[in-house]
Amino acid sequence: MDITAVNALPYEDFVNIFGNVVEKCPIITAAVWSRRPFVSLNALEAAISEFIDDLPESGKEGILRCHPDLAGRDLHSGTLTRESREEQARAGMDALSSGEASRMSRLNEEYKTRFGFPFVICARMNDKANILRQLTERCGNERAVERERGIEEVKKICRLRLQGLVLCDAPNKL
Repeated sequence: MDITAVNALPYEDFVNIFGNVVEKCPIITAAVWSRRPFVSLNALEAAISEFIDDLPESGKEGILRCHPDLAGRDLHSGTLTRESREEQARAGMDALSSGEASRMSRLNEEYKTRFGFPFVICARMNDKANILRQLTERCGNERAVERERGIEEVKKICRLRLQGLVLCDAPNKL
């Protein structure tokens, strides 16, 4: 699908296709639909980023709370979105050793207790070792720093998901 086809989509189709580029937040794509026509994929991505940036801090934290724990309950129960399942599997989150799984679970809980939202990282741009390292390091940050960092990771995830939907040969790196 190219940008001309994206711009021609009726509202319902646009939201159905792009509604999960930001995890479980179809309201974002619903809101940016009215900004068509987009001159490029980058313009669509910019509209989504601008919408996110204009939210109050509580709205940004709400977006972060829509993300599942990495290698968490949703992965094991099979309730992840298709996109999250593929991204976590690609990073090796579905193949942790028992020690790695225990450490990930402990760190996920520590992070959520400290910040009030789950740890978010673009799994497609990381492997399990780097994810565990980042989670460990980021547990020591301040809440505002982590909120900003999490939103930047959401934008990376969004970019890659958009590329996968709009470009046939989407790269896995930014």
